[in-house]
Amino acid sequence: MDTRLLHNDPQGIEAAATILRAGGLVAFGTETVYGLGADARNDRAVAAIYTAKGRPGINPLISHFVSADAAFEQVAASPLARRLAARFWPGPLTLVLPRAEGCAISTIATAGLPTAGVRVPAGATTQALLAACGFPVVAPSANPSGRVSPSDAQHVLAGLDGRIDAVLDCGPCRVGVESTIVDLSGERPVLLRPGGITLEALEDACGAPLVTPAGSNDINPSAPGQLSSHYAPGLPVRLDADTVAGDEALLAFGSELPGSPLVWNLSRTADLHEAAARLFAGLRFLDMEGRRRGLVRIAVQHVPGHGLGRAIRDRLIRAASPRP
Repeated sequence: MDTRLLHNDPQGIEAAATILRAGGLVAFGTETVYGLGADARNDRAVAAIYTAKGRPGINPLISHFVSADAAFEQVAASPLARRLAARFWPGPLTLVLPRAEGCAISTIATAGLPTAGVRVPAGATTQALLAACGFPVVAPSANPSGRVSPSDAQHVLAGLDGRIDAVLDCGPCRVGVESTIVDLSGERPVLLRPGGITLEALEDACGAPLVTPAGSNDINPSAPGQLSSHYAPGLPVRLDADTVAGDEALLAFGSELPGSPLVWNLSRTADLHEAAARLFAGLRFLDMEGRRRGLVRIAVQHVPGHGLGRAIRDRLIRAASPRP
């Protein structure tokens, strides 16, 4: 199967919607990363995502909607869910809520759980595509499972060319890390995955601290991004480096450590927003070029864990975890 590259124009958006209506797979850019889209109601299409990505069937997917009203037709929205939606949607926040009676989202997409992850993504192209479809679209990151997430169309083609129907080229992603996931299905809100909305902003909106579980969940994840090894390049990753060897590539932050022949600086000014937007592109570049040069690993300078740094560190810790 040849993967089509669609232009970001009305014709390209309509072509992408036509493929999705027919049960095909289309990657498209959101404000976070590129997602691999399928009709969330179509069991066969959803199953095809797992096959194309090599994704474990226990790992649920997020459904994307054109509006909060559309999302809350499929899940049971609490007053807190509506408050967070009003503040952060459209935007990089996913809410995990109980499935509503008559929920149309495939149980394959929710891994058989009684909950579903929903979000309303930002961006004119993404909104236009969802409006043209008229149904929820599941869209995990458009890359082979466990590997570095894609932040532009060429990243998608590098990993999935020939496995999916099309890529809608929406340009580079603005935020660069996946959505924050908050579980609102219990008595207290739980942060399942840090992402594009900071913990500090969420706790301000909630008026209370969120529960922040420690560690990963490789057995029964309730949302994406909880597996211990994820977002991984081919080269091993070494975290919080304070020195770097001549056979290591360097993922720098702020002032660069000396000694590496290959450097990608997330942000020379130590700006966490810039660093998040450049994270996945940097890991991909250092992995590809580092292997070409015969380097043995990627050393990563320390990134602070506040604000968007929490999401960056989460991705880096999972990238550095041993492969299953």
